Amino acid sequence: QVQLVESGGGLVQPGGSLRLSCAASGFAFTLYDMRWYRQAPGKQREWVATITTKGSTNYADSVKGRFTISRDNAKYTVSLQMNGLKPEDTAVYYCCRGYEDYWGQGTQVTVSS
Repeated sequence: QVQLVESGGGLVQPGGSLRLSCAASGFAFTLYDMRWYRQAPGKQREWVATITTKGSTNYADSVKGRFTISRDNAKYTVSLQMNGLKPEDTAVYYCCRGYEDYWGQGTQVTVSS
């Protein structure tokens, strides 16, 4: 069955960095775009970044220049390198398959001093 498992969240000070990973299994990973979303308390889930099957990337304006999405097709993983973190980046981060039909359970990122 399709599984997406995020890891790497935690508590970090403003200006710090975190690297999230999403381990995929149960489907042909190389044939799918992959995305990261996030949901802050009391807010709707918002798109963060996409990486296509060919490695092209797109980012929400709020994270452009600070976050980098990447994928390792040999390891079936998609990662999100987050630099220059701000308190407003605090959220649960989710990875999902390109069609948004399967989602991971999420990993909490908290940016606070």
